[in-house]
Amino acid sequence: MSDEHFKGKYEVELKYRVESKTSFLDVLKQMPHEIMLEDNLESDWYFDTPDKSLKQQNKSVCIRIMEPSGIKLWIVKGPEADRCEATNIADANSAKSMLQTMGYEVTLKATKTRSIYFVGKFHITVDTLNGIGDFAEFAIMTDDESMLDTYKVELENLASKFGLTDSALQTKSYKQMFLENHTSRNGGSGF
Repeated sequence: MSDEHFKGKYEVELKYRVESKTSFLDVLKQMPHEIMLEDNLESDWYFDTPDKSLKQQNKSVCIRIMEPSGIKLWIVKGPEADRCEATNIADANSAKSMLQTMGYEVTLKATKTRSIYFVGKFHITVDTLNGIGDFAEFAIMTDDESMLDTYKVELENLASKFGLTDSALQTKSYKQMFLENHTSRNGGSGF
């Protein structure tokens, strides 16, 4: 396992809806790969200002706790679609408290089951979102902005080995999916 997979300020990521998680994992088992973690429960706390200024700027701030791996992350995405930075933190509760002290509010709490695999220089994340479905994210992080288009093509080629096509490609973030699912379950009320 290498932390190098998660270094860089840009992330090229393609997310696909997976019809059969079992079939997807069967394909993965046939190719060389490393397991970073399997079936971790991820809990995410998304923050924004009371006037939703981060959302208006297409930015996202999240504190993530992963169990049983014990990984704790501070994640910032945006404003560009490929912009993503994450750093390990020692105390997620203190980080959440600090954000609230600075005036940020929790806008969404979400959980998912996640497994992460390395295939060459890429990482594949397999996620189950309760009530929403199974997904696979094919991704790479980089500081080299000139490689973004090249990596996108390489990720599309890797995804095609799993039988995934543009018809399964998802453009909504998990945050959007969770918010929409929450709204539909609660008769149109926001979080």
